Amino acid sequence: MIFFLNAAMAKGDRQMTWNPEQYLKFAAARQRPALDLLARLAGEPARIVDLGCGAGNITRLLAGRWPHAQITGVDSDPAMLAKAAASVSAIRWQRAEIAGWRAEQPPDLIFSNAALHWLSDHQRLLPELIGQLAAAGVLAVQMPSNFSAPSHLILLALAAEPRWRELLGGVCMGSVLSAVEYQQLLMPHCRHLELWETTYWQVLSGDDAVIEWMKGTTLVPYLARLAPATADDFLAAYRERLRTAYRPAADGQTPFPFKRIFFVAQR
Repeated sequence: MIFFLNAAMAKGDRQMTWNPEQYLKFAAARQRPALDLLARLAGEPARIVDLGCGAGNITRLLAGRWPHAQITGVDSDPAMLAKAAASVSAIRWQRAEIAGWRAEQPPDLIFSNAALHWLSDHQRLLPELIGQLAAAGVLAVQMPSNFSAPSHLILLALAAEPRWRELLGGVCMGSVLSAVEYQQLLMPHCRHLELWETTYWQVLSGDDAVIEWMKGTTLVPYLARLAPATADDFLAAYRERLRTAYRPAADGQTPFPFKRIFFVAQR
């Protein structure tokens, strides 16, 4: 099996819902890291589970790569799963949370794309995922590692201001460990480990492109806490600060560097 862990299923906030259309506004840029991770994988896995499959666009790429595999897409968000299931395929869709998910049968590959950063306690979670793999199975993970970028630091600073502190206290935008920490954590549990980081020099199109990107993922738990009118005020303040940090080029496109961390661990 291959397991995909997508950001759409790893939510902790109450009544936090995801918008598939917003998430897919920048589908090509969001897909590229998954394709890069997929390119590092070999073999013919028989069972594939996409944990956190979101709208299912990456799950369908896996089905194209391994058409004879048994594939299950798992996510906790009903809207994302509905979007995924809207296209007819042989993929099985299942609603579940990543933190408590258990494989029905040992998978050959767990592939986690842009999801695990939403979950804490990687020291427990990652060994448990590796432990569910079949013999010589692989855990392949990609996570955003852009938390020190202006887009994220501005958001943290804004949420900590007096007007927003009470409403947004405790909201989690996700986090990751360092590459060294992941190496130290994973090596005792696997026979082979590849680990790398990549900064994608993304160029986004459209008005207020960076906030539109953030609305598809990182802003979701923040906006879940706010009434519509209050959310508009928060977004207006955030938008103004982002415009200073990310200025469109002469062609109207906005450079938005984005760092990601990857690893492929074989049991």
